Amino acid sequence: MVQSYKIILYLCIVNWEIIHIDETDSTNNWLAKNCTGGQSPCAVVAEYQSAGRGCGTNMWESEQGKNLLFSAMLHPKNLPANKQFHISMAISLAIIDAVGQLVGDLSIKWPNDIYWRNGKLAGVLIENRLQGNMIKDSIIGVGLNVNQREFKSKAPNPVSLWQITGQEINREQLLKNILLALDKYLDDENLGEMYRSQLYRRKGFHPYIDKDGAFMAEIINVEDDGHLLLIDDSGQQRRYAF
Repeated sequence: MVQSYKIILYLCIVNWEIIHIDETDSTNNWLAKNCTGGQSPCAVVAEYQSAGRGCGTNMWESEQGKNLLFSAMLHPKNLPANKQFHISMAISLAIIDAVGQLVGDLSIKWPNDIYWRNGKLAGVLIENRLQGNMIKDSIIGVGLNVNQREFKSKAPNPVSLWQITGQEINREQLLKNILLALDKYLDDENLGEMYRSQLYRRKGFHPYIDKDGAFMAEIINVEDDGHLLLIDDSGQQRRYAF
């Protein structure tokens, strides 16, 4: 499929080059192909994604022109690969920060889904490229449900800001607020406590499922490298990667 797009640059966010396109298969893919030069952070925003991706084989449903679909490319300075979860915490907190100006009851479902109560408001997909044992480039893809009024996929719990507030939200301003917050959190070396304080179901026992079946467990910690540490109702500790 030929990707047609128009470019609009906004210079009001210091150091960020923001590109708007009409349609692409995936904003992560678009950035990987088109923004490989320069050291300034670059973001691409699409009105529609024909193959928006979530984690694993999950797809992201989004009505054209209704939501905020963007990817941001960073060139981290001196960030080892084993510290890559810093980026995940930073973007999660940035979304909480920006969206929290509009609604409350937000949380982060490990590792980086954004929830409003029990509904999924946003998803994040991060793809890093390494140079030796350091992160060379990081592409952060975000799908945030903003003005969509109805969801038709089989996803169990999507929710949008329009459904919560009953109002149309300015997507451009929301993007700017997220990127400004992202700049702030990326420069903060101590995100762990803030991140853990925002976790979904961070207190008490709740249902989980893994390859061995369903169980009840409580969050003990999310470690600095991103591993989730649970304790189940039999007292056994369980540790999970992404």
